Amino acid sequence: MDAFCTWLGIFFVLNIISPGFSTCLLGCSCTNDYLGRSLLCMETSMGQIPENIPNDFTKIRIENCHLTEIPRGSFSEVHALEFLWLNFNEITLMHIKSLEGLANLTELRLQGNKLTSLPWTAFQSTPRLKILDLKHNRLDVLPEHALRHLPALTYLDLSFNQLRIVSKEVFTNWPLYQTAEKAWGKEGMVSNVVLALHDNPWSCDCRLKGFVEFIREVSPPIILMNSYLKCLGPASKAEKYFHEIQLKTCMEPVASVTEYNISLSLGANATLTCLVQARPLPSIQWMYPLKIIRGFSSTQTQIDEETITSQLVIPSVHLADRGIYTCMANNFIGNSSVSISLNIDSSNSAAPLPPPVPILSSDDSPHIDIRIAKQTIYGITLEWYAVTDNSADMWFTIYFGKYSSPKKEMIFIGPGINTYSFSDLLPATKYEVCVTLKNHPPKEGQCIIFVTGSDISEMEQRERLIHIIVIVCAMVLAVPAGIYVCTTETRFGCMDHCMDFWKKRSRRGENAEGLERQNTFDSMQAASDEALCRDSEKPTKRRKSEDKSKGGSAAHLY
Repeated sequence: MDAFCTWLGIFFVLNIISPGFSTCLLGCSCTNDYLGRSLLCMETSMGQIPENIPNDFTKIRIENCHLTEIPRGSFSEVHALEFLWLNFNEITLMHIKSLEGLANLTELRLQGNKLTSLPWTAFQSTPRLKILDLKHNRLDVLPEHALRHLPALTYLDLSFNQLRIVSKEVFTNWPLYQTAEKAWGKEGMVSNVVLALHDNPWSCDCRLKGFVEFIREVSPPIILMNSYLKCLGPASKAEKYFHEIQLKTCMEPVASVTEYNISLSLGANATLTCLVQARPLPSIQWMYPLKIIRGFSSTQTQIDEETITSQLVIPSVHLADRGIYTCMANNFIGNSSVSISLNIDSSNSAAPLPPPVPILSSDDSPHIDIRIAKQTIYGITLEWYAVTDNSADMWFTIYFGKYSSPKKEMIFIGPGINTYSFSDLLPATKYEVCVTLKNHPPKEGQCIIFVTGSDISEMEQRERLIHIIVIVCAMVLAVPAGIYVCTTETRFGCMDHCMDFWKKRSRRGENAEGLERQNTFDSMQAASDEALCRDSEKPTKRRKSEDKSKGGSAAHLY
C-alpha cells in the first residue's frame, strides 16, 4: 500500500509541474481525457482570440466570449488541434489564412455567429476537415467552387442562413460527392454525407431552377437533414415546398409596345406604356431627349411572374416634349429596348410655335449617358444610352485600357446593344473606358475613370469581398475588389481625394460599413454619378486651361 501511495504521489507531482498542465488561460479551464488535452472558455469577455494559447491542445472550445473575427494564423501554433468550436460569438470576419497550420483539424463549428461570407479557400489548410457547422449565420451566397477544397467533408450544415440563390454546381463539385457517387451501389457502401439547407429564404425564380431540381432528385450518397425546403418568394410561390413547384429557364427581356407613334394635342396628358416579358423580372428605365431637364414619373405593374408593364406619365405636354421615348429593360441575362415616337399637334393653338427639340442623327454627336451598371467578381459591366432618333441602326465604339496608356483597345458594338462586360481586371490599377459613336473620338461626358482595389493574393478573397459595401466620397459602391469610380463630369480633384481617403482607411485597418445589398445571380448593383466627390475642391483656372490646351479630351480630365 505504501508503494502504491508513493507512486500515486509522484504521478500527481509530475503532472502538476509539467508545462502542459500548468498553463491555462485566465477565465478558462483545461482538462485531459481520451481525446487529449482540451481548452474550455465559456462566457468570458475576451473580445479576441488569445495569442498565448498553449500548443498541446487537441480540442478548443471558446463560446459566448464576444469574439468578432478570426485573424490570420489564430491557431497556427496548435498543430495537434482536431476540434475547434467557436459557437455563439459575434464573428463577422474570417481571414483567408485564419486556419493555416491546422492540417489535423477534423471538426469546425461556427454556429450562431454573424458571418455573411466565408473565404472558402481558407480550407486548403484543413484537408482532413469532416464536419463544418455554419448554421444560424448570415451567409447569403455560395460560390460555385465553395466546397472544392473540402475533400474529406461528410457533414455540412448551412441551415438558418440568408441563402436565396444557389447553383446546383456548388454540390456537384463537392469532391466527396463525386467520388462517393461513383462508388455508390457497391456492396456494403453506407452513405455518411449529410447536408442541411433548411430554413433559408429561398427565392424560387428561374435562377434557382437547377438547384430545385437537384434537391428533388438528391439521393445517396447525399442525405438531406431536412428535405422539405420551402420558398420565401416570389409571392406566387411563397410557402411552397420545392417538390410542389416547377421553374422555367431564365429568359432575357423582350420589350414591346402597342403604339409606336402617338399624336396628342398641345396641353394633353400623355401616358406611354411599355410591356416587358422576362425571367427574372427586369429593371425598367425610360430615356427621352429632355430627361436631364424634365423628370417624368413612371410606374410599374406586375401582370404575372414574367410580365411587367411600365407607364411613363407626361402631364400637359409641351411642344418640347415631342421626340423619341425609349423603354429599356435589363436583367442579369440581357437587355431589350423599344421606342415610341411622340408627336404634338399645335394646330389649335394661336401662340407662335417654338422651334422643335432637335433630334440628333447618327452623324452628329449625341448625348451619351454612361455608367457602371454592375460589378461582378472579376470585373464590371458598362451600360450606356444615346439620345438619337435612329438608335436601332447605330454602331458604337468602346475605348478601354489603362488610364496611363495612350493607346486604348477599341471594341465595336452593333445596333440594339447598350451593355458590355470587362473581366480579369488587374488590382490597384487606374482604368478609363469611353463610349462614342462608331469611329468617333471620345468627348467630355462619354468616359468613366475608375480604380480597382488593392492586390488580393487569392481569388477567393475577391469572392469574399463582394459582400463588402465600400463608402467612398459620400457615394456607395458595392464592389468585389474595391472599385472606385469617377465620371468625367465630376470635379478634377476627385481622383486624388478618393485615393487619399482610401489609403488612410487602409492604414487604419477600418472595415467597410455594411449596407443593405441587392442580390443577383453573381453580382451586386452599383452606379456612378456626379455625387461621387461633391465635397472635393473646385478645379483651378490653371487646370482648366491645361485641359483646354489638350483638346478637352476625357483622357486628360484627371
